[in-house]
Amino acid sequence: MKDYTVDKLRNVCLMSHGGAGKTTLTEAMLFNTKVLDRLGKVNDGNTTTDYDPEEIKRKITINTAIAPCEWKDYKINVIDTPGYFDFVGEVKQGIRVSDGAVILLSAKSGVEVGTEKSWDYAKEMGIPMFFFIGKMDEENANFNESLNQLINTFGKSVIPFQLPIMEGEKFAGFVDVLGMTAKKFDKDKLVDAQIPADLNDKVSEIKDALNEAIAETSEELMEKFFGGEEFSADDIKNGLSAGIGDGSIVPVFCGSGLLNQGINVLMDAIIAYMPSPACKPTVKAKKHGTDTIVDLKNSPDESLSALVFKTIADPFVGKISIFRVYSGTMNSDSVVYNTTSEKTEKIAQVFMLRGKKQLPVDKMIAGDIGAVAKLQFTNTNDTLCDQANQVELEKIEFPEPSLELAIEPKAKGDEEKINSGLTKLQDEDPTFRVTLNAETKQTVISGVGEQHLDVIVSKLKAKFGVSVNLVDPRVPYRETIKSKVKVEGKHKKQSGGHGQYGHVWIEFEHGETEDLVFEEKIFGGSVPKQYHPAVEKGLREAISHGILAGYPVVNLKATLLDGSYHDVDSSEMAFKIAARLAYKKGLPQANPTLLEPISHVEVYIPDSYMGDIIGDLNKRRGRILGMNPYKGGLQQVVADVPTAEMFKYANDLRSMTQGRGYFKQYFERYEEAPANVAQKVIEEARKDMTDEAEDE
Repeated sequence: MKDYTVDKLRNVCLMSHGGAGKTTLTEAMLFNTKVLDRLGKVNDGNTTTDYDPEEIKRKITINTAIAPCEWKDYKINVIDTPGYFDFVGEVKQGIRVSDGAVILLSAKSGVEVGTEKSWDYAKEMGIPMFFFIGKMDEENANFNESLNQLINTFGKSVIPFQLPIMEGEKFAGFVDVLGMTAKKFDKDKLVDAQIPADLNDKVSEIKDALNEAIAETSEELMEKFFGGEEFSADDIKNGLSAGIGDGSIVPVFCGSGLLNQGINVLMDAIIAYMPSPACKPTVKAKKHGTDTIVDLKNSPDESLSALVFKTIADPFVGKISIFRVYSGTMNSDSVVYNTTSEKTEKIAQVFMLRGKKQLPVDKMIAGDIGAVAKLQFTNTNDTLCDQANQVELEKIEFPEPSLELAIEPKAKGDEEKINSGLTKLQDEDPTFRVTLNAETKQTVISGVGEQHLDVIVSKLKAKFGVSVNLVDPRVPYRETIKSKVKVEGKHKKQSGGHGQYGHVWIEFEHGETEDLVFEEKIFGGSVPKQYHPAVEKGLREAISHGILAGYPVVNLKATLLDGSYHDVDSSEMAFKIAARLAYKKGLPQANPTLLEPISHVEVYIPDSYMGDIIGDLNKRRGRILGMNPYKGGLQQVVADVPTAEMFKYANDLRSMTQGRGYFKQYFERYEEAPANVAQKVIEEARKDMTDEAEDE
């Protein structure tokens, strides 16, 4: 591939609802640019960008992939992203380094939730968009219905640049509204044709709307428009570039990726109207370690700044870091500075990635996307720069994981391999978390949804050779007491030689703090001071295991009141045991109760789902604390909900809102569990204890 200047680069992100044809469109673009000599198919598992075994098996895109190609003296970095909501982190990575987005929708399905989300992501990043109504070759394809849905959903800025020519049920060509010409498909060629008579009025109407939109992009064009002057070719190009750039014009194209129809025209439009990185002459960064904002020139001659936006954990090559250069030049055989890890990194061979294929290059200039292998201290979201000019680029904001499941090995002894594999997969995927719950002794994995975690488990088996089961995490309940009780604990053992003797009277009551409060009110030295720490230690060991269901005891106050000792037979161990005996005897008499964890939950949904969401939270024993308007036309529902009721909520919320809702969850406090819940938990815990004892 030849060298390109910054203005000849295009970074374009393909986004859509799942199954709308992004990977097939990518394949057609690569075929048209002579990168491929035949079109791969998703169903055949031989496409360039869906190369991961999981993608081939499931026939969906899971990972964002890059596919650079050359078209008419321009380089287009096509960024193919997943359409399924569980892999939203990958979409965030792709769109962060794009200068424009092509949002696909199927002519059969029209606007779907993923179409809306893609629009929101592009708006959030402030990048221009095209719509591409694909699958025009399929039965029941309805361009007009899809176009009307786009205009109704996203507004009058949506303007078709093409109208399809249908002959019978067949997609035969299109009318170019800008050029007021028609083209028909003749095998793999486009041939001139007449605009069908039934489309003349519609084409004229859209052309007028386009001219009006172009006029609104500058005062000069507005004067020409109202003066009745014709726009020149340059006027149209400049007006469209400005309108598309600021989002006031969102063009709609149509075609078929599978039959490679209309794709060349889309690629021409990407070059003509999508901005190059040079359209933003500077990039903002922070001076490392400060809040000072600096402007870096978007030029190969500036000092280097590059954002690592994706990491691939390849079992053969090692770690691959994919980056976009924002300023300067990334050279092979160079040394760069990582401002996140504050370490220098040796850059060996810089390469382009086309799917999984590595194409070595000498350098990557500002605006381009490349990769490098085996960086030691670098992860996703890190900035690589010149050591002499240390800067930090804006990081990608990833969604928080919302579904937790515990992982259990199928074979004993696999724990180490599982942990090693999970750590590597965590490096690769910022929306995936692994935690070891010290209390429940479970390894808990968190992700965006069930499919996300299912893919993680499959990758664990395929890449690292270990099989696991996913189970619900154990809920970390607590126990406490509500009444006051005074009890005796006596440990006396005589077995020849030194015996053992410890004797205490302890008062147990509800304490104000979560931790054990230990006091002593001993008079006359009935228990010598030297044994008081042993009594406390015995109680601290005992409270890790409650008497109802074996959960830790909190909010407990214990006061050592009295007791006795033996000059010879008393010891620290004897008093520890005596304290534990008092604990076991006293707590059942002190009105023990089970406490359950309560989560603070914030649910963000369109207003139309409010009734369903509130009803569902009530069923989960939630307390609604408030409802507030939120940005983007959403509503925020705030509630306190028992944590045990929130497992799988991510799936249920997605189902209730067709994927439009999301939520955040934080631990809030412990509360007394209702009697029916407590009884069930206690029965299950006692059954588990019995089963464990039998296994031993």
